[in-house]
Amino acid sequence: MWPAYFCHMTVDYLIIGQGISGTWLSYYLEKEGSSFIVIDNDNKNSPSRISAGIINPVTGRRHAEVWMADKILPFASTAYSALGKELNITAISSKNIIDFFPSPQMRVGFMQRVEEKGQYVYSYPEQYHFLNHFNYSFGCGEIKPVYTAHLETLLPAWRQKLLNKEQLLQEVFEIDQLRVLPDSIQYKNITANKIIFCDGNSSAANPYFEALPFAPNKGELMIVEIPDLPASYIYKKGMMLVPLTTPGLWWIGSNYAWQFDTPDITTEFREKTEALLKEWLKLPFTIKAHLAGVRPATLERRPFVGLHPLYKNIGLLNGMGTKGCSLAPFFAKQLVEHLCYGKPINPEADINRFQKILSRNVF
Repeated sequence: MWPAYFCHMTVDYLIIGQGISGTWLSYYLEKEGSSFIVIDNDNKNSPSRISAGIINPVTGRRHAEVWMADKILPFASTAYSALGKELNITAISSKNIIDFFPSPQMRVGFMQRVEEKGQYVYSYPEQYHFLNHFNYSFGCGEIKPVYTAHLETLLPAWRQKLLNKEQLLQEVFEIDQLRVLPDSIQYKNITANKIIFCDGNSSAANPYFEALPFAPNKGELMIVEIPDLPASYIYKKGMMLVPLTTPGLWWIGSNYAWQFDTPDITTEFREKTEALLKEWLKLPFTIKAHLAGVRPATLERRPFVGLHPLYKNIGLLNGMGTKGCSLAPFFAKQLVEHLCYGKPINPEADINRFQKILSRNVF
């Protein structure tokens, strides 16, 4: 049953999904004065809703600088701070990573990056500072600046704002109800100039975009209670231990499975994580939750942003993978500037780089 205010509505945009991409897209469209409706089924295990929100400038065992770090990090810091201020919440915190080296070789590799003057990696001057709380034998380094986007408060706060303004429809989107017209789209009782899909892995089965090289990536995590652990940093030793906004609660994870038999939680992950905590932590902990989700990653590890080459009233903001918290605000802004002013999208992210394969999907 649709709310009365959704009967026979005409808007500029219909947005599918209110994860991190849909949230930022609707935020920037609102800034431009565009009208929109968001459809979202409120899946509690969507990747955005169970993410730790880490905005990390380096990646991999070599601590290589992430793609576009010099632009993405400052943009994300400013954007989350502004949105948090509007919503009267803390949307982002500065939380550098203390990286405990699991082996002498990892210590040598990290210190080589420091000596090479690798950006964002630093030796930590007080090597024994954390011995009251952790077991570690090979020292630690620091990665900075690192931020935590507090999605556990940000996404519900933005959702409530959309509900208050009658801009959110809480239901499962049914693609067979979509009619694509020459200059608009029709979905049930909504007519829009354009529809933009921000629905994560669902887009991999979307007939307009299924030809894109999606590469779904499963992650598992646990929420643990560690009342006595100082929440000044993110701690890393194989896995990340991240403070949440609720005092004493921590997020630990995540693994990265490119091939998996089930999208659900596994006993293997729980046992491995519990063993790590018992070996690493000197403090008591309690497991509060065990969750799993499938990230909308891509084969080339670049997002999918833009309008379909054949159907200019159908767009996509997706494929953020493990870097969604940092990439989503930046590329949502680019997409909105493209939609409103015709500005170009970064060619490495623009879905028109797949024009040939997308052009085969003619309906």
